Parts: sequence; structure tokens; C-alpha cells
Amino acid sequence: MMFSFILLVIFSLVAVYSGSGQYESGDPYYYLKRQLIWFAIGSLLIAAIMFFDYDILEHLAWPMYIAGLLLIILVHLFGVTRNGSQRWLQFGSILIQPSEFMKIFLLVLLAVLVSKHSSGVFKSYSFQQSIPVVLKVGIVSLLPFMFILQQPDLGTALVVLAIMATIIVISGVSFKMIGLLAILGSFLLGLLIFLHQYYFDLFSKVIKPHQLERIYGWLSPHEYASSYGYQLTQALSGIGSGQLTGAGLNQGIQTQSGRIPEVHTDFIFSVIGEEFGFFGSALLLSIYFILIYRMVIIAIESHSLFGTYLVGGVIGLLAFQIFQNVGMTIGLMPITGLALPFISYGGSALLTNMIALGIVMNVKFRTRKYMFEADES
Repeated sequence: MMFSFILLVIFSLVAVYSGSGQYESGDPYYYLKRQLIWFAIGSLLIAAIMFFDYDILEHLAWPMYIAGLLLIILVHLFGVTRNGSQRWLQFGSILIQPSEFMKIFLLVLLAVLVSKHSSGVFKSYSFQQSIPVVLKVGIVSLLPFMFILQQPDLGTALVVLAIMATIIVISGVSFKMIGLLAILGSFLLGLLIFLHQYYFDLFSKVIKPHQLERIYGWLSPHEYASSYGYQLTQALSGIGSGQLTGAGLNQGIQTQSGRIPEVHTDFIFSVIGEEFGFFGSALLLSIYFILIYRMVIIAIESHSLFGTYLVGGVIGLLAFQIFQNVGMTIGLMPITGLALPFISYGGSALLTNMIALGIVMNVKFRTRKYMFEADES
């Protein structure tokens, strides 16, 4: 797993260097050096996490969750606004995005709640037994979801739902309950479409104008190529021009010309597609697959249900972000502003994912230690 992570770090540094060189910061290595600093801080956090038993998180789950909610409320009161979104708290020259860390706090609390109910992973409850589990998980998840959605930050809000859905599925709730939740989700989606068609004033109170513009740009990117669909059409042009082997480092026309907004952050996959081609993109996705596969094995082998649900939540967290980011870059999903895990430039998102990785490594280490001690006895 560490080898996969190291490969992702290399991918990130190369892509950030190439994708940020066109920005006028006075230093072509500015973002690369800052990304190295964030990786160094994240590595220290991983090392620190390895020193304690992850079971301590059971006792810290509620305090962390409440602290996360308070920080998000502070964002609403005193947060910094950028590009129409109020997501950050500023401490000197450093911007912190509390909603990123809230994902970890929520994940830990959900793992605690479900592990106390469950008798085993995928061991099904009856429909009646599933109700209290779903209610607890739903209420705890919907609070941060609503706060984050109001920032507005649809991408992170969807990650919250992805974590919630992953925990519910692996907790063993009945298939009838999962089916009911799927029907409810489909109904809400249909209701939004109905409101858009017949009650647009009401619809506009639910969906922000910039979010609707992104949907238009996603559904008809070439029709809105000069406005809502500009970012997507430029990214698709870059990825398509990469063909099999890519244009080469610092040779991508779309990347180096600065035609793709946020190319070193949200749209960094387009850098890889254009400059390293299909083979480079496939290699990156293969590394992700191996990383997720290793996490699945760790979750299965964990000696405690809490550890299993922790790792399961991390899998949901990372898998959704990978799918959504790559999907939005190639036009399969609407643009939400989610970072590509371990690759995109950025502090809060990168540290959050490295903390999540540290938790998984802790579960793996404690499982091996437990098995070794069991063999000795």
C-alpha cells in the first residue's frame, strides 16, 4: 500500500509542476514547493497516527464531530469567500477548509455507531432492525451535509453522502431498506427535475445559479463552449490530444497555455491525460485500484468491527472522490470542484486524505500485532 502511495506522490508532484507553471507567481516551482510541504506535513501526521491504537478514536468520535460542526458554523460567520463559496477560515496566510476534516470526523463517528449495533460485516438485519441504524447514521450525516451544502460546496456534501451510503451498505441493513432508500433518492431527483420544468422559482431556491450553470455545461458542453461548458470542453480537448502516449512533460498545449481553469487542482487529471496520454492515465487508475484493493483486504482482515468500518468508510471516501473527479474531467459527471485524491494541489484536501490513509495503516498495523500476540499465546 505504501508503494502505491509513493507512486501517487510522484504523479502528483510531476502533474502539479507541469500544470501550475503557467501561473504568474514569479516562481515556476511555487506550487510544487508548497505541495512538497503539504506532503511533508501529511507524512508527519501519518507517522503520528501510527503511534496510538485506533481504538482511542471511539472515545474521541463525538468531541471531534461536535468540533467539526462548530468549525463549519464559524465558516458561515467569519469564513473567507472565494469564487462565490464561503468555505475557508483564514489563519494568517493559511486557509483551512473545515468541511474537509469534517469528512474524517463523520467517518469515525459513523464507524462507532454502526459497530455498536452490528454483529458482523454484511450480516443482515431485518427491516425493523435496520430502522434505528439508518436513522442514527442519517441524522448524524445530514447535519454536516446541510451546513456544507449552504456554503455552497456540493462536491464535499456529496462525499458526505457517499460515506454515509458506504457505511449503511456494509453495516448489513436489509436489502428492503437499501431498496427503499434508493427509491427515496430517485424520487428526490425526479422532484428536482419536475421543479426545474414547472416551478423554476422554487427550484432556484434549492439549486444555486452556479450549480445549475455547471449542469448545463455538463449536459451540453459544446453548446455552452464559451461560457458554462468552457472548462470541460478545454479539458476534453487536452485529453483527446494526448492520445496513447501523451504530448510529454510540459508539452501539452491546453495545459501550458492556461486554457483550462484550475488545471493544477480540480482538473489535474486533464494534465495527466494530455501530457502522458492513455497509458499514463491508465497507470494512474491502476495504482488507485491497487490501493483500494489493499484497503479492502485490510478491512476484511481487521480483528475488530470498528476497524473494519473505519477502513470501509475510507474506501467510500476515496473511491467516490476518484470516480467523481475523473468522471467530471471526461464529461461523465457534472463538475463539482472535488480534488483528485493525493494528486491535486491543495492543503486541506491532501491532509484529509493522508489522515485517512494513516488510519487505514494503523488498522493494518494493529491487526498484524493482534495476530502476532494471538500466535504467541
